[in-house]
Amino acid sequence: MQARAAVEWDVVSVNPHRTILHLDLDAFYASVEQRDDPSLRGRPVIVGGDARRGVVCAASYEARKFGVRSAMPMARALRLCPQGVFLPPSFEKYGAESAKVMAVFGRYTPLVEPLSLDEAFLDVTASRALHGDGRAIATKIRADVRAETRLTVSAGIAEVKFAAKIACDLGKPDGLTEVPRGHVREFLAPLPIARLWGVGHVTEAALLGLGLRTIGDVARCDAGRLVRAFGDHGAHLKALSLGEDDRDVVPDAAAKSVGAEDTFLEDVAGREALETPLLEQSFRVARRLRGSALAGRTVTVKIKYANFESLTRRTTLPQPTDDAAAIFAAARELLARVDLERPVRLTGVSVSGFEAGAVAQLGLFAPPEAAGVDKRRRLNAALDKIADKFGDAAILPAALAGKKPRR
Repeated sequence: MQARAAVEWDVVSVNPHRTILHLDLDAFYASVEQRDDPSLRGRPVIVGGDARRGVVCAASYEARKFGVRSAMPMARALRLCPQGVFLPPSFEKYGAESAKVMAVFGRYTPLVEPLSLDEAFLDVTASRALHGDGRAIATKIRADVRAETRLTVSAGIAEVKFAAKIACDLGKPDGLTEVPRGHVREFLAPLPIARLWGVGHVTEAALLGLGLRTIGDVARCDAGRLVRAFGDHGAHLKALSLGEDDRDVVPDAAAKSVGAEDTFLEDVAGREALETPLLEQSFRVARRLRGSALAGRTVTVKIKYANFESLTRRTTLPQPTDDAAAIFAAARELLARVDLERPVRLTGVSVSGFEAGAVAQLGLFAPPEAAGVDKRRRLNAALDKIADKFGDAAILPAALAGKKPRR
C-alpha cells in the first residue's frame, strides 16, 4: 500500500496543472418534475412562485424555446408561454435529489465546492491517478448521476474555474466540453464580453463603448485603459480575459444560517397579520435546524415592504436553540423594532450563530417548572416524526389551524 501511495504522489507531483470540473444539472427543478410525472415530459414546465408576484425558479428546455428564463417574473413567463405547465417548487424534494448528486461527486474527490443545489466545482487534480483524466472522471460522474437519479448533468473541464464554468454552459444540455490544456486564452477569445464574470448590463455597455466586443478584445486592451475606466474591476476583467483565475476549489463549508421566507399574494400590515407568517416560518426553521443537528443563538427577522425596501432586525439569545417557540418569541420581540403600519410583501425568519457541539436549551417557551427542557425535546422529536411521515401540515400550532397560506 505504501508503494502504491508513493506512485500516485509521483504522478501528481510531475504534473502540477490543475484539472477543474464544473458540473451543472440540466434545468434541475423542472427536470425533477418531468422525471416524476411522465405526463410532463416534452412539455414546457415552469417552476416558480405565484403567477402575479413570484419569479421563475426553473424552466424546462421546452419552455426556454419561448424565452422563459430563471429569475424572470412569473407574470411575464405566463405571457410568453401561456400553454406552459406552471408548478410550485418542492424544495425538500429538490434538496434530497441534490444530496444524492453531491454524494456522487464526493466519490471522486473531497474537493467539492457546491454553488447551489444543482451545480458545483470539483478539483480532480489528485484524482487522476485513480480515476483517469478529467474527461474520464466527468464521463463517469455523468453516468453515475444518470443511473442513480435519472437526471442529466452537463460538465465543463479546464485548468481554471472561470473557463470550466463557461465550458459547461456552452455544452448544455447534457453535454461535456473540455478546454484543451494550455489553450484557455484561445478558448475564451471569440466569446462575447457578456460571458466574463462580473460583466452585467452596465459594464457590458461601457465595454462596448470602448469598442470591446469579445473576451479577446479585452485581453488585447491595454490594462491601464481598463483600470482608468473601471478601477480595480478593470484589472480583474483583464486577468480573466487572459484565462488567469487562481482561485482554489473550496470544499463545502458548514451552514452559516438556516431560514425561511415567503412573499405574500397580497400585501399585509399590522402586528397580527405579520405574526402569523412569522410563526409558521419559525416552525419550518426549527424543523430544519433539528434535521441538521444545529442550534443557534442569533434570530433574524427580514421584512420587505411593498415598495421593495428591505430591512432586517436581529437579536442574540442567551442559549442556542432549535425550538420553534423560542425562535418565534424572539421574532415577535423584533417586530417592535419594525414599522407595522406600512404594507409588507415578504417576511422571513432565520437562525445563525451556531456553536460547535451546542445542545439546544429550550426553556424559553415556558417556565422550566411548567415545561422542562427534556419535555420540549421529546415533544419536538414527536412532531418531527409526524411531519416526516405525513408532511409539514399534518400538525400545526393552534394559531395556524384553519388558516390558508398567503404566500
